[in-house]
Amino acid sequence: MKKRLLMLAIVPVLCIGIFIYIWQTSTSPAITYFEEDKETNYHKTSTYLKLLSEESRDSYEVGWNSQSVSERELYLRQDVSLLFHNGRLRGVKSKWKENASTIKLKEKVTGEDSNYYQAITYHHGEVHYPDDRITSIQQMSYDQLYVIDSPNTALRSFKKAESDFEYEWKRLLRHTTQQQLAYSWNQLMEHFQVDKSSYRAVPLTALKRFNQEALPSFTPAQTNQIIGQLWEGLYKNYIIPLVTSKSKSETLTSYTPVILFDKQKTHLMVLYEINGEKKRLIQKYPAF
Repeated sequence: MKKRLLMLAIVPVLCIGIFIYIWQTSTSPAITYFEEDKETNYHKTSTYLKLLSEESRDSYEVGWNSQSVSERELYLRQDVSLLFHNGRLRGVKSKWKENASTIKLKEKVTGEDSNYYQAITYHHGEVHYPDDRITSIQQMSYDQLYVIDSPNTALRSFKKAESDFEYEWKRLLRHTTQQQLAYSWNQLMEHFQVDKSSYRAVPLTALKRFNQEALPSFTPAQTNQIIGQLWEGLYKNYIIPLVTSKSKSETLTSYTPVILFDKQKTHLMVLYEINGEKKRLIQKYPAF
């Protein structure tokens, strides 16, 4: 009788413990932009794509890695990386750590035929001070890789074209990618009735330029805040739904989102789609 009562007492405790474990391991902190920290920075950030090996006559492997190291351990570190080939989403990875300075993401993907791979990673960290003041640091890294898998040549890859052969493949693959994205973006703009002439369009994969380059008529600090809040919105509205969709289905279709910066300098707009469902994210700029 005592054993039975003991079991009845233990089972609910175990169930609660399992529930808490599942909840903790299946959730992750949201990326939140805070005022830029002036005293802390990154020691290193990188994204790296590499052709690893030929799996068979019809496929090969590409290594997709990223790393970030902050100057010291931070209260919260989080990195998110997106991989596209020929403008189409190939994968998304996210990792967070508490009281850490280093995050590494490492993945292998299988490819077929010739492809233009692009990967962009957003590195984010929260700095907590004793007076409950919270600041943040951020950085973006990017890499690209052209893989040539043609019946007439041996499997090869390059990052920057150095021969006539590579220049021709670069032109072909970039043209194919740009055509696909132009079609996708035009469909989105028509759907949401966007006036193209009112915006400056930048692909998500090209955002790294704003590590050093300021948005027109904005200071570097203001640009840093706009880009940080952009990634905050992307994480909540694009990246989390991608991960959720992937967990529910083996098929996931999405193309490189386009960021539209309003020429009147009041807001930005992100247009994208997930499995054919068209989405729009609008973010107003802070009152600087």
